[in-house]
Amino acid sequence: MSVWVDLQGQGPVVGQLRRAAQSSRPTHAWLLTGPPGSGRSNAALAFAAALVCEREQLAERGCGQCKACHTTLSGTNADVTFIATEKTTITIEEARELVRKAHDSPSSSRWRVMIVGDADRMAERTTNVLLKAIEEPPPRTIWILCAPSPADVLVTIRSRCRTLTLRLPPVEDVAALLVRRDGIDPDLALHAARAAQSHIGIARRLASDAGARERRDTIVRLPFSLRDVSAAVRAAASLLELAQAEAASSNEERDVAEKAKLLLSLGAPETGTLPPPMRAQVRSLEEDQKRRSKRSVTDQLDRALTDLLSFYRDVLVLQLAAQGGTGVVPSGAAAELVNESLREHLAAFAARGRPEATLARMDSINAVRRRLTTTNVSPLLALEAMAVSLL
Repeated sequence: MSVWVDLQGQGPVVGQLRRAAQSSRPTHAWLLTGPPGSGRSNAALAFAAALVCEREQLAERGCGQCKACHTTLSGTNADVTFIATEKTTITIEEARELVRKAHDSPSSSRWRVMIVGDADRMAERTTNVLLKAIEEPPPRTIWILCAPSPADVLVTIRSRCRTLTLRLPPVEDVAALLVRRDGIDPDLALHAARAAQSHIGIARRLASDAGARERRDTIVRLPFSLRDVSAAVRAAASLLELAQAEAASSNEERDVAEKAKLLLSLGAPETGTLPPPMRAQVRSLEEDQKRRSKRSVTDQLDRALTDLLSFYRDVLVLQLAAQGGTGVVPSGAAAELVNESLREHLAAFAARGRPEATLARMDSINAVRRRLTTTNVSPLLALEAMAVSLL
């Protein structure tokens, strides 16, 4: 199965990457951009796999069947380095280590591939560490940077990369992928894909986790309860609790598996006290997991606010449709909604307001999203102020 098979709706980008992988002299630095859920990291890994693929026939590069393709996609290929931070930013030490690795010759492949999955999460001085290596890379090294938009990367880096922009795939394509790859029921897959707004990873989680679907439904229904300041404060607390619960749910199994894997690799005894050197390594892992948990809560809050935005997005669609000439809210496909199951309630909510007020509420939610990711504001205080502004 080809490495490109899961890149739904990205035909033009895939075509350019395939041609580059088949070239004897591909561009040395790439910037893959696109909104969350567009598959930037998947595209980067697929491109890397095609670059190091063992097939001699150019048209077969990225076969998905050879050892090089398998190890690249699983993250174990010695010639492909992938870095993505689970902390707030990529550190300058991590950037320096990347530059050092970039100067190593490939061990068994045509190319050494360096992938920075969170190029937007680097401070300016960290980015400058990479600048020289990207500007004048070793002859057999290729850089692939991923970011939400070109504006999220310093212009000095951006100007030295070939930029490709991915788009969110259609809901139907995401649903088809869930059915084909994960065996999800078609109706559930379509519901999850629509609720995730075409974000493949989130759609998969919604389709496979009933708890995640319930938490999202609670978030989307929060505006119905906003009647006074007291209700707004309660809604803000509930929103934070739901984000924390979702973060804990998504991290719990991973944390346990990581600890078990570490203990196994250390040859730790099944019972009794661990020797001091082992305890130190376990403590270091637990500290990394705590840092990851903090970012995970921030990420889940951002996702919760995105789900909340989908409520007002649907309201705005219905309000604009009602002003489109008929004077009534359409009940058919003319106004496609993210939260289709709530259409009747959304229509009643939309009828009580105007598009201008809905846009102001959406601006308020987006402002809080920016504050939570760029400042040290207290999440609860920021959410409370936002909730009051939604009244």
